Amino acid sequence: MNRKNLSCIDLDEPRLEGFSQFISAWLYQGEDFTFLVDPGPLATIPYLLTELKKRGVTKLDYILLTHIHIDHAGGTGELLKGYPEAQVICHPQGIKHMIDPEKLWQGSLKVLGYMAEVYGEIVPVPEANISFSEEVGTTGIRVFMTPGHAQHHLCFLFADLLFAGEVVGVRSPALSGIYMRPATPPKFMLEVALDSIDRMIALAPRYLVIAHYGLVEPALEYLKIGRNQLNLWVEGVRKVSSAPDRAATDSGIEEKLFEWLLQRDANYRRIKELPPEIYARERYFLGNTMRGMQDYLDSQPAI
Repeated sequence: MNRKNLSCIDLDEPRLEGFSQFISAWLYQGEDFTFLVDPGPLATIPYLLTELKKRGVTKLDYILLTHIHIDHAGGTGELLKGYPEAQVICHPQGIKHMIDPEKLWQGSLKVLGYMAEVYGEIVPVPEANISFSEEVGTTGIRVFMTPGHAQHHLCFLFADLLFAGEVVGVRSPALSGIYMRPATPPKFMLEVALDSIDRMIALAPRYLVIAHYGLVEPALEYLKIGRNQLNLWVEGVRKVSSAPDRAATDSGIEEKLFEWLLQRDANYRRIKELPPEIYARERYFLGNTMRGMQDYLDSQPAI
């Protein structure tokens, strides 16, 4: 793989606070094939199409979906109107939802509310254009099922680069080092997520593309940070939600978790170094992560 053929297309959404350098699509323009990873939501497809044309993309061979959440895959059907020859590679469990996305759209509205409305409706993908395979044609790209962030999550290994989606959550540049946090919406299963990360660590990639956000190296450092954070954060959610005032509101428990993490997670502690709008976005998503972990803990048998 020639990394010079790889480019990031930022899909910023100014109507949402802090949504710059957060959603992106990755384009590879090789001599033999062209592919795009995660085309993003419907709202940003016009911009994406403009950028693809600027880059001289007249044909897309493949669209690779790390998972079918609206901010990663919602605009796939619309993108296919401009590139009808493209084959979409998707987790088997996600294919039916991309062909008939009404249930996925309603679920997005329920969970995300206004954010989903900003992203835009999910456009159906023609059945002939979508499939799953453990290898993407003759590209050399290997496909791995990596449930955790979502049951329908995939990672794609291309030479020494792993397109990892949200297998280890979210990363932002910080002044003094690496800022990361898990992203665990329901239905989250800790053991399943850890197994997915362990299998990606075993591949020993050099580079890692984190959907939110960026291409980083060494990949193993970020994968291991993400793994350690899952264990630490689940322990934190267990502790703050089992305190005597468990009847406190979600916002009260979230504040306790935030303070608990600032004391114990050196990477998450760098949230204080983020620009104000990114800090606000990350504080918002802390609640989603907490609720996913709380649902997991509530599903475990009492000891």
